[in-house]
Amino acid sequence: MDLRILEHRVRVLSIARGGLWLYTHPLLKMLLLPQRSRCKFFSLTETPEDYTVILDEEGFKELPPSEFLQVVDSTWLVLNVLSNGSSSANIQPIGVTKIAKSVIAPLAEHNVSVLMLSTYQTDFILVREKDLPVVIHTLEGEFDIYKEVNGEPVPANCEEASNGFLKPKQTVNATVHPVQSPQNRFCILSVAPDSLPAIATILIDVLFYSHSTPKDTVPSSQDLSSITFFAFSLIEGYISIVMDAETKKKFPSDLLLTSSSGELWRMVRIGGQPLGFDECGIVAQIAEPLADADISAYYISTFNFDHALVPEEDIDHVTEVLQKRQESQR
Repeated sequence: MDLRILEHRVRVLSIARGGLWLYTHPLLKMLLLPQRSRCKFFSLTETPEDYTVILDEEGFKELPPSEFLQVVDSTWLVLNVLSNGSSSANIQPIGVTKIAKSVIAPLAEHNVSVLMLSTYQTDFILVREKDLPVVIHTLEGEFDIYKEVNGEPVPANCEEASNGFLKPKQTVNATVHPVQSPQNRFCILSVAPDSLPAIATILIDVLFYSHSTPKDTVPSSQDLSSITFFAFSLIEGYISIVMDAETKKKFPSDLLLTSSSGELWRMVRIGGQPLGFDECGIVAQIAEPLADADISAYYISTFNFDHALVPEEDIDHVTEVLQKRQESQR
């Protein structure tokens, strides 16, 4: 398999729910008028705490600084695993569990923190730009690694990038974080770009008006009745949406593209307190046991917590597997 380092240099930020009004215009432009924005990598995820935005530097320039905006200091690079060197933009994702042992676990062992963004089309792995030499050195035995330059893949050169410095392997076990499973059933789908105007009004209502009251409390019960979660990404012209089954009813079904099985998904939410961005192995502690159990998963990192989506029929097995892992680490 090939590992592609995409050209995007992205920023990760949080918009407070009470300050969303300040960012409505630039967000709508990137959401609904991509032809009027130079942003090519855009993801917006609503959670009970805030709105997480992951976007490239061109998009970041359009967001004014304010007290409502928190920005991670680091610039992140985007990695994409391609099967047989072919583009994965038109197929279902390889899956975070399929790359758990070949990408996520080795990076955790070498003290590299990652964020994950699974979409309808593919899975993106985000690493800090300063960690790229370690990433290349760690994964070059498993992958042919290419870096996109002006849209063309060029073999990545580890020696040139590393200057002889590599992070030592991590020797302490990562913190095992609690997990929660809300009762919502989720859909993972796409929309053809030319259909976007037809659902624009509904998108605006769902993202900006349906949950207008700020929610300051963090869900604490392991058996949550429901959770506010809506993810929209527009990356290199491809749209991906994650929404719960009730929200999906608001949209015209003939415009939504889903897998042939029409599968429904349940969420596993990782973290009792905000996770931060420096700890390594958070994704691995979820992805590895699911990979061992041969359970597919989508994975979406947000500013405060991480979220894995697993097939609805597997949720009991997933909960059992993760609980056993937690107990074994105590």
